[in-house]
Amino acid sequence: MSVQDLALQRNKYKHLTDAEWRWFLQQVEGRERTADKLPSFAAIEDWWYPVRLSCEQCSSELTARYKAEIIKSSNSPILNSSNDKFLDLTGGYGVDTLFLSELFEHTHYVEQNAELCRIMEHNKEIKNEKLKIKNISVHNCTAEEFLSSPPQGGVEGGFSLIFVDPARRDSHGGKVFHLENCTPNVIELLPELLKHSQRLLFKLSPMLDISQAIKELSAINWDIYVVAIKNEVKEVLLLSGGNGTITAIDLSCPEQAFTFTREEEKNATVSYQLSTINYLYEPNAAILKAGAYKLVAQRFKLHKLDPNTHLYASDQYVAHFPGRVWKTSPLPSQKERVIQQANVLVRNYPLTAEQLKKKMRLKDGGTEYIIGCRVDGKPVVLRAERLH
Repeated sequence: MSVQDLALQRNKYKHLTDAEWRWFLQQVEGRERTADKLPSFAAIEDWWYPVRLSCEQCSSELTARYKAEIIKSSNSPILNSSNDKFLDLTGGYGVDTLFLSELFEHTHYVEQNAELCRIMEHNKEIKNEKLKIKNISVHNCTAEEFLSSPPQGGVEGGFSLIFVDPARRDSHGGKVFHLENCTPNVIELLPELLKHSQRLLFKLSPMLDISQAIKELSAINWDIYVVAIKNEVKEVLLLSGGNGTITAIDLSCPEQAFTFTREEEKNATVSYQLSTINYLYEPNAAILKAGAYKLVAQRFKLHKLDPNTHLYASDQYVAHFPGRVWKTSPLPSQKERVIQQANVLVRNYPLTAEQLKKKMRLKDGGTEYIIGCRVDGKPVVLRAERLH
């Protein structure tokens, strides 16, 4: 039974107070909404869930476990420190806290929302083979308050790692994307953070301007991770103390991770000389967000259609390309009218997909693709069949 249907059954649960009833519905909805996103939690009978917004905004189990993998495989030592303490300054629902805490002897969870702290106090005590939860101390305060005056007599020494996931909503609930508008403001907080740990991990918006963020946080060197799932960028991670590498990864196909440096992209050479377009390639969303526009062509020996069109071509099929691949075929003349249904895409094209579809009198769907793009500055329409 869905939570919507259950909500109509209030009369069957008269023994519950209104507060108990609301809590009951919250737990049913939380499990229902996050079962696929957080399977390890859903398998635990007595797990507590927060309100809907917290469930929607939290990391998935897949991305949380990937963060732990990043820390374990980091070039610079994080886990070998004699001071094995982890600090999460923006705990929230605690998904990242819990999975990262498995790597450390002691974790400090900081959260200004008292209800989320109450939920964490309960969940951290649950013993389950899927979660290796260690010692977690819960602090109900802001990040700034914790750093300026650590509660309960303070925390000796620094931390092996500090994690910050700034809230990306303003006081009115609207979304914000610039670092200075997030809470806490990590640009202002950076000097204070570095007093407590040289290793910082920031989880930032998928809409973030990466180049601008690096300029604003230029006091230290960052490794960058652009993380996607099923071709949708979920988060941008910055890890201090690395070699300045950028990793674009779709966790649905992690074997296709694309790692590079800004210098490699700057120095990459790409050809725009096209004789034919037999195969068409579009890098996955993580690579495009990471900005490897030239290097992806160089590494896979592809031609770029146009400096501002992030589509690539080859005469021969290139296997294992990290993105979508199509086999092109001649576009029939208007008189032939053999295409009546297709998936229409546009990339750097003067018409929208809807306008192009209307112009060609096409219905949505089917197996064929019509792709409007620019090739060497000229608008072109390609007919294609998706290979992968």
